[in-house]
Amino acid sequence: MAKTIVVIGAQWGDEGKGKIVDLLAERFDIVVRYQGGHNAGHSVQVGDRSFVLHLLPSGIVHPGKTCVLGNGMVIDPKAFFQEAERLMEQGVEVSPSRVKISSRAHLILPYHRALDHTSEERLGNEKVGTTLRGIGPAYEDKVGRRGIRTADALVPDVLRSRIERNLEDANRIIMAYGGQKLSADEIFSEMSQLTERLSPFIADTTHYLNVAATQGKSILLEGAQATLLDVDHGTYPFVTSSSTIAGGAIIGTGLAPNRLTGVLGIVRTYTTRVGEGPFPTEMLEGEAEMGQLIRERGREYGASTGRPRRCGWFDAFATRYAAEINGFSSVALTKLDVLDALDEIKVCVGYKVDEQELDSLPSVSQEMRRAEPIYARLPGWKSSTLGTTEMNALPPEARRYVEFLSAQIGVEIGLVSTGPERSQTIVVQDSALGRWMAE
Repeated sequence: MAKTIVVIGAQWGDEGKGKIVDLLAERFDIVVRYQGGHNAGHSVQVGDRSFVLHLLPSGIVHPGKTCVLGNGMVIDPKAFFQEAERLMEQGVEVSPSRVKISSRAHLILPYHRALDHTSEERLGNEKVGTTLRGIGPAYEDKVGRRGIRTADALVPDVLRSRIERNLEDANRIIMAYGGQKLSADEIFSEMSQLTERLSPFIADTTHYLNVAATQGKSILLEGAQATLLDVDHGTYPFVTSSSTIAGGAIIGTGLAPNRLTGVLGIVRTYTTRVGEGPFPTEMLEGEAEMGQLIRERGREYGASTGRPRRCGWFDAFATRYAAEINGFSSVALTKLDVLDALDEIKVCVGYKVDEQELDSLPSVSQEMRRAEPIYARLPGWKSSTLGTTEMNALPPEARRYVEFLSAQIGVEIGLVSTGPERSQTIVVQDSALGRWMAE
């Protein structure tokens, strides 16, 4: 059976999926994004070149790989072409022969961006902290059965009528909050040109992927955001608007469930979060300097927005939950080298709320703001791990830290990243991940 692997972030995102997917991509025939929009940002470092990706899968930097934008995505055509042009300037081919966009994927239109702004304004102190790129409103239209799919947009009469219908309601909301009324004619003119340009990329990707799997081709499925931002299973309401977990890969591609052969979870050696929402292990008050140290050493600034990420200690309790609902076969641990400067490292192994220990994350998602982390403390190693490629070459304290995290998560760690480049990686050969990479 051909391998079909899902790569999932196990925390709140930004775990380093870009590097891991890039590392794996050369061993797969097809690389697929199955949810989200250009609110996601993946950075891939290849030698002295850096590629920042928002819509396209990380496999695009590997010549000859087919990349798919699945039906579970929402796509801003303007953002797609801006990204494609930037990559082509860097020598990466982005053409219809390499990139396929699902005919069922929904479009982000200018009024979605305007509605995103008004939505955050209406929420006030309860705002979610979105990227303001229209992703949430586009998913709202999809679920409300008023969205515009890429295939629909190729028919001018359908595109115009749906823009006019949707904009009538959208303008009422936009203007009620002081925004400027949008023109249906201007939006139609802009979108019709963009979608005509997009048409060579549009395909029935559900059929394409299932046929490819039947033919024995290997498929790598790449999630954006991460488990704790899942609209159903994350820390609601501070979540994204799509299904980020392994089950979402089935919905977001149309691949049959029995096609999946493994799930890889990606975690950092610490935790970060962008935007609003509870974050029990965040380094605040007396640990603010530590948080800034981690932020600078890990270059923790959003690839999409440039926003500084909130930094905190590793949350093993939340990661166990992610392992449970995704069914991780193996875990890739990233940014070990960022902790090289620390004397002591804390790991959250559980939570307390009102002195009661909790044993499930769903209850914590409602009370997380009041949750008190229960910490284990481990010694740091105070020496460089940057670029280490063998587990035995790590300092003993670093190896013990990796082993401790694996035991806490309850899943093997099959890879340890010791730097941003492809070569700065430890692969555990007898792990599930090691076997996938050897095939």
